[in-house]
Amino acid sequence: MSLSFEPTSERPGIEIRDHIEHRTYAVRTPSVVSPTPTDTRRFRFPVDEAVTITTDAVTLPTFVASYVRNTDGEMRLEVNPGTDRRLPSGAYDVELCTPMKLYLAVEGALSVTATDDRIRFEFDPETEVRVGARSHHARPAATVITTENPRDVMTALSTFGSALKTTSPERSFPTLRGHPPLVEVGEQLHVPDELDVPDTGVRVELPPDLSHAYVAAPLAFYLGAELVPSSTPRIATDRGFEYSLDGPQGFEEEVARTLRQTFLLDCVTRTEGYYPVELHERAAVEPLVELDFADLYDRPLAERVEAYLSVPFEVVADHVPSWKLTTHVEPALENVSSLPFLVDDLAVVRTPDVRQTTAQTSAATVGETTRDGDAANDGDFTRSTAESGEDLPVVEPERTDSVEQAWLGDHAPVDASKATTTAFRNRLEQETEADDVEIAVVCNDVEMDEERDIAAEVYGSRENLPFEVTVHRDLTTAQLRAVLAEETAFLHYIGHIDDDGFQCADGHLDAAELESVGAEAFVLNACRSYEQGMALVEAGSVGGVVTLSDVINSGAVRVGKTMVRLLNRGFPLRAALSIARGRSIVGNQYIVVGDGNVDIAQTESGVAVLCAIETGDGGTDEFELSVQSYVSGDGGMGGFFKPQLEDSGRYRLASGEHGPFTLTRDQLRTTLALENIPLKIDGQFTWSRSVDVDEL
Repeated sequence: MSLSFEPTSERPGIEIRDHIEHRTYAVRTPSVVSPTPTDTRRFRFPVDEAVTITTDAVTLPTFVASYVRNTDGEMRLEVNPGTDRRLPSGAYDVELCTPMKLYLAVEGALSVTATDDRIRFEFDPETEVRVGARSHHARPAATVITTENPRDVMTALSTFGSALKTTSPERSFPTLRGHPPLVEVGEQLHVPDELDVPDTGVRVELPPDLSHAYVAAPLAFYLGAELVPSSTPRIATDRGFEYSLDGPQGFEEEVARTLRQTFLLDCVTRTEGYYPVELHERAAVEPLVELDFADLYDRPLAERVEAYLSVPFEVVADHVPSWKLTTHVEPALENVSSLPFLVDDLAVVRTPDVRQTTAQTSAATVGETTRDGDAANDGDFTRSTAESGEDLPVVEPERTDSVEQAWLGDHAPVDASKATTTAFRNRLEQETEADDVEIAVVCNDVEMDEERDIAAEVYGSRENLPFEVTVHRDLTTAQLRAVLAEETAFLHYIGHIDDDGFQCADGHLDAAELESVGAEAFVLNACRSYEQGMALVEAGSVGGVVTLSDVINSGAVRVGKTMVRLLNRGFPLRAALSIARGRSIVGNQYIVVGDGNVDIAQTESGVAVLCAIETGDGGTDEFELSVQSYVSGDGGMGGFFKPQLEDSGRYRLASGEHGPFTLTRDQLRTTLALENIPLKIDGQFTWSRSVDVDEL
């Protein structure tokens, strides 16, 4: 089983573990309980595993979004900090947005009390409480075979809508969008009979070529639409509605805008359904448009799309959440196998017209100055043991306004992740029986002990998370080979890499010679580690951080230490690196290879955030605080969170910048004490636990 329920050892309660996604959450009970397996079909919403416990209370050790419904699905209570309510005897379903989806099902009276850091549910004495859990891990239901004919490719991509768990506005939630079927290239088109493609009455008509099909795939998936060959790109419905996708800024931009606009307005409309929460984006958009969201909620998808697209994009553009990912995809047939994974991420897809190939210059060895203004140590050195080899050919994808960028094609990208189909498929195959999250730290050079020490100290320092960190020093080739073969969640390598591979105590180990590796994710903090990182992905890893050229040791330490702390706080690789790069001028030498969604820990509050504080001219007791939120590794576009920074208490869609919020000195002190988060104070990077608010 990917999910397990076990009694906790230190305090009464149960611990729920998602062994594939490396997620853990414990709930407390007044006395020892014995979880007994029960039928998962007894829950209103789908769960993977379920147990029954007998108790008169369940306490959550953190505040999470929680909703109490009756058996008809009607919302009876949205739990907020400060909630203190007693509901009369009845049958209740409680939804808990923990690192895995949790549900409680009870009969009887129910009391709920909540603060900023915990929630307590109280029941009648000796109540039978059913506890169900659903993993965020998703697998494709089938594999579609396409030929090289673009019309067959369009037919294959038209099956992606079969993964939608609903065509209602709730499909804007990531948990209600399943993983599209895999796509492989063969000699004959084959669509498995078990794929149930929804009949939404929506078509996306396109010229039959790979460029148009690839770009439109995420939009067709989200709309449950069929891709149909046509001379003119447009959306059409069975009701006679037509909408041109050949806008003033071109086809690709129009598709991206259409996806973002329909997604945003679905997020707003869904507040009329199972989740009638106060949403910031609804409050912002509703006065700008003449749309009846209550009426639209019950309309068929095609009718909602018609209504949404009657609104000019410019009207709502400022309120569309920052898009998580744009992927630049070369329109080659071999890249069709990656599209299910990009669509699962709801990425915007672009096809580069021209690939600009450049030479990546090596980093200077002295005079390193960080972007935060810190000077390098005298006598600094690069993490290279040999003369610099040939510069690595790189490409520079055009920047977009998405939070993250990826490149799917030949060569290494600058300022973007290097995505590969192999990495995506490796993630699907990840299975683990380990009770703890295994982390291996390898340092093969004593001059780099500073990074080794901080890695050993920080990884696994989170309370209540099951980490096991092993530190290795000065490994031989055989020893490093053995470490790479072990099933571990994460490998942090500190040392030297050159054209011959990893430098070890007795020579070099070339990862290209490895048949398989067990490290799910990695950081190779060494010079020119790109090729070795790509070899690890080919041998079984999901993703990792590598360098394109030589890196100065002081800069590498700075980037490495920041990565350690961000990964430990729950940031996925791609988001962590986007922040850590700014800590040094050598940061632009680092990229992610493989799947940048992979992470090694869960966030405490459910969303990874970077805060920015402006102190003004000093002498004031008010501060401006902005929040940059990042979609978590197991999440996706459409989740929301509630910043405890404003009186309105509204939820916000969890991607992009929020605020600024005005906080008093006392409010700021309380906010920074909730958890250790990264932040910038007047542009200077630090961590909240290092800040003395009284000195600001």
